[in-house]
Amino acid sequence: MQFVVVIPARFGSTRFPGKPLAMLGDKPMIQHVVERANKAQASQVIVATDDQRIADVVTGFSGDVVMTRDDHESGTERLAEVVNILGLPDDTIVVNVQGDEPHIPVSIITQVAQNLAANPQADMATLACKIKSTEELFNPNIVKVVTDRFGLALYFSRSVLPFSRKDMLAGESVAPTEAIHFADLPDTYLRHIGIYAYTAGFIKQYVAMEASPLEHIESLEQLRVLYHGGRIHVDVALATPPPGIDTPEDLVKAQQH
Repeated sequence: MQFVVVIPARFGSTRFPGKPLAMLGDKPMIQHVVERANKAQASQVIVATDDQRIADVVTGFSGDVVMTRDDHESGTERLAEVVNILGLPDDTIVVNVQGDEPHIPVSIITQVAQNLAANPQADMATLACKIKSTEELFNPNIVKVVTDRFGLALYFSRSVLPFSRKDMLAGESVAPTEAIHFADLPDTYLRHIGIYAYTAGFIKQYVAMEASPLEHIESLEQLRVLYHGGRIHVDVALATPPPGIDTPEDLVKAQQH
């Protein structure tokens, strides 16, 4: 099975401008991500950027770059431009790896591509891992997902999902985080991992879809697919990735490990 990895990399991050070029050890963050993707044995690894500074750094370590427009609202839209520029056949599996995850496990890059290939009934594939604490469960920065018995996503949310009426409504004087205990968390509580696989053909379909109210409310672009009746297969990740790097403080933490 062959697949292509595309790594969207913007310079203008609100919380961390220039993030892809931030040094982690003796390499810029984007180089760490590219090297991980190469170890996953992708047939091609491409950095998609709108900034010449990032392009220059990537070509400096012999990486492949595609320059894209600077008006994309999501990483998937940037991927669609790459698909068109390169003329990728519609059946090409494309894996979207976030450019701010320098420690992403190599195994899950391969896994999400295999997940899509093994589930032709799905339009997209992604991964999740078990939630390990009530702090994760109630953290709006951690996206939750629920699936049907075939592993197809029913919904993604920043809220607690599913909502346990018995535990959460234990009493008005009890805070939600106190009303549910880690030992009682069933396996149905899953944290979404932001890595996706799609065919090049479906990426073109995605960008032609009208934006949905749900994705604006939750600020989750994958909800556009569910809103329009698409199917997303979710597999439990073989390895749990460490948190991505969103802020300079996150980078300091990553450098300490």
